[in-house]
Amino acid sequence: MKVMGGSADWKDVFASRQPLVDDSTGMLSMFDDEAVIPAFDDNISPYLNRELSWLAFNARVLSLAGDPSVPLLERVRFLSIYSSNLDEFFQVRVAGLKDQVAGELEMRGPDGRTAAEQVDAVAANVRRLNADKQRIFTDLVTPELHQNGIGIVRYETLGAPDREYLTDFFQTRIFPVLTPLAIDPGHPFPYISDLSLNLAVALRDPDTGRQLFARLKIPTTFPRLIELPGRDAKRFVLIEDLIENHLHNLFTGMTIENSLFFRVTRNADLTYEEEVADDLLFAVEMELRRRRFGRAIRLEVSPDSDGLILGLLLEELDLETEDVYVETALLDMTGLGVIADVDRSDLRYPKWSPVTPTAFRPVDDERVDLFSRLRNGDVLVHHPYESFTDSVGELIHQSSIDSNVLAIKMTLYRTSGDSPIIDSLVRAAESGKQVAVLIELKARFDEKANIGWARRLEQAGVHVAYGLIGLKIHSKTIMIVRDEGRQIRRYCHIGTGNYNHRTARLYEDLGLLTADQKVGNDLANLFNQLTGYGRQVTYDRLLVAPDQLRPALSDLIDREAQFETEGRIVMKMNSLVDPDIIDQLYKASEAGVQVDLIVRGICGLRPGLDGYSQNIRVRSLVGRFLEHSRVSYFAHGGGKMKAARPAYFIGSADMMPRNLDRRVEVLTSIKGPALQAKIDVMLDILLDDEQLAWRLHSDGHWTRQLGGTGSNAHELFQHLALAERSR
Repeated sequence: MKVMGGSADWKDVFASRQPLVDDSTGMLSMFDDEAVIPAFDDNISPYLNRELSWLAFNARVLSLAGDPSVPLLERVRFLSIYSSNLDEFFQVRVAGLKDQVAGELEMRGPDGRTAAEQVDAVAANVRRLNADKQRIFTDLVTPELHQNGIGIVRYETLGAPDREYLTDFFQTRIFPVLTPLAIDPGHPFPYISDLSLNLAVALRDPDTGRQLFARLKIPTTFPRLIELPGRDAKRFVLIEDLIENHLHNLFTGMTIENSLFFRVTRNADLTYEEEVADDLLFAVEMELRRRRFGRAIRLEVSPDSDGLILGLLLEELDLETEDVYVETALLDMTGLGVIADVDRSDLRYPKWSPVTPTAFRPVDDERVDLFSRLRNGDVLVHHPYESFTDSVGELIHQSSIDSNVLAIKMTLYRTSGDSPIIDSLVRAAESGKQVAVLIELKARFDEKANIGWARRLEQAGVHVAYGLIGLKIHSKTIMIVRDEGRQIRRYCHIGTGNYNHRTARLYEDLGLLTADQKVGNDLANLFNQLTGYGRQVTYDRLLVAPDQLRPALSDLIDREAQFETEGRIVMKMNSLVDPDIIDQLYKASEAGVQVDLIVRGICGLRPGLDGYSQNIRVRSLVGRFLEHSRVSYFAHGGGKMKAARPAYFIGSADMMPRNLDRRVEVLTSIKGPALQAKIDVMLDILLDDEQLAWRLHSDGHWTRQLGGTGSNAHELFQHLALAERSR
């Protein structure tokens, strides 16, 4: 459905595109039948449950692992991603629900469920998903891997030469590292670290007949998958399989009766007492130490033949049988990345190298002066199709070596382990420039890395601030102050994604680079408020949470509702769970406004529900690149009632209470017909996609949108980038 009325050039590109991969391989084939994910939420509430909606998202990820149109090694990677996603979900979300249950809190969420009811519903759905995961791995992926000379082989199936190689590997390398721990009255049950892989062993002393137990932690100093020698195939043996087949070396003279692999998930959500902490850095470090001792909330096990070991684990870990998840094929698939990285380009997505944005393309091999280019107008970049390194990274680099640059200020939520941006900031500070960085120490699971960055930057002379009490700084903003003789000019970047050159090759994001004076003034006020003190700051081009963003969005939605059937809203985000925003979208729908929502992950809104959302459609795109940008379009969002014009916004905020009320988030308006047309095309392509898109129904189930021309948004964006580069 044509939505925006913007440029249709992309359809010409689609019609004339060349395949990015040879169709003869079958990697672009569609499913024979419409893919369906059963409803995760059967409540009659107008709101879908947040946790079950997230599980539906992870089910969409898992579906890619079983999709024959996805290259084989990418399907292996999606199995790993699904498993890693689920780990974090239990560490944080399920852990929080269990804390509520333990505290006997009977409060109900927007969908009407108590925490206990949510825990039960989550467990039931996870078991179903995990059964699908094991089936996909065993029945679909593994046979195809073996057909291509790749795969995990069992120790007992190997011939003598391979066994000799592995036995030598075990004796010379693994055996010296292993530490079996006895479990008896004189040896208390050992602490089991979060997400570690372990082997529990039931033994019997042949002299006394006494049954004994021991625990063995699988070492992480070696690869989980040990590659066997050979030129013609890539064969791997699991390290735990090798260890299990050599237990007699560890327990000499004992009879080994049974063994069980297990993995414990612990509560990893951190609680900061910021108001009483004299030093936020110290407080975060202390909480990181406590994280590893969080309460056990999930036990994953291999099948147990007699239940004795499982009973012992449940007792010692203080868990119930409903906390146990039996993995019949392979325990912990997060380690499958080793197989996904096998050097077989024919079994992967075609290599993609982001193109340099046209505005920043070198002329006669001369590097473009980005400052001069931005003085001529704003630039909107779309990653990973357009290069992050050649745009945002290059702007920071040029700023660090430009003698006219006086100061660099930025917010930093996450970055990579070898960040060129950090190097540029250090270089700038060491050359005498004023550099200020607001590092969010509380970025979940990146706390330790961010502490390291903070210390390195401080040592280089960077002014490092850790944010505001009670708020996370999630905004993606840079401001560069440059002396240009007659005036001081500010160059800015406002984006939807993190300053991470690695994830920028996988995450889809937008970024505005501008020398607009109004944006510069707004960011100057924001940084002064974040690093110093300030109240009741007003902005021209920015919407800033937690003070202005929620009321501004409410006004934009309400204004659109005034146009009734002529109203139009399109919003793209990662998550939509805020009840107030959902209610306002329901009211706009009832007024006749046509609403399209592109929600990658969690969606608490029920589309197509009589009396609420007949005019709302929700789709989710899941594929090669992770949809991460946040974009909002309001057909009549700008100007007064009679002369209203479309309003466009991009930024860091999802529609969640935490983003709107408990984080510093920044959205910026996008001005100018060229940049707005670029967003029009982007949204049209996403709404026309028929390969990656899933449609949400009012009962909570999702169906994959297969049919028609079979357009693939990710491939089309690649073709558009290539077409732009060839001009």
